[in-house]
Amino acid sequence: MTPTLLGRIQSRTFVVCTAALLWTLLLTPLLPMGFMPLSDAYRATLTALFLVLLLGIVLWEPLYHFLQQFRWEKDWPAMFTLIEGVPEGWLVYLVLTGILGLDVPVGSYVLHFATAWLIVFGCLHGPMRVLFLRWRFRGGRVI
Repeated sequence: MTPTLLGRIQSRTFVVCTAALLWTLLLTPLLPMGFMPLSDAYRATLTALFLVLLLGIVLWEPLYHFLQQFRWEKDWPAMFTLIEGVPEGWLVYLVLTGILGLDVPVGSYVLHFATAWLIVFGCLHGPMRVLFLRWRFRGGRVI
């Protein structure tokens, strides 16, 4: 599959709003957030997830799509998709703690982000291809 920009955005939105959201709702009460109330822990993890979606649509997906145009097959190897999580996670943490001023323990954030990223990666390389049979042939578009 050679994903289109719209396909990448739709795929990211769908998987983050389904699998990653469900994972975040289940994982948040189990994260070691110190003495943070559960409502604040949910605010931090859901805000991080929203930032992944927002920054992904506005910044990362257009950048990745641009960079893919220099590759012969116009697509990433799966390993690149995993590595994308490093700068994305770093930027989301900076925005979360620096700009928004949320006090999130680094270990809890890394655990949440890394596991959510692996779930998103797994969904994009597994269930998405089963649930949406024509997804690959429409450039990654869900709709």
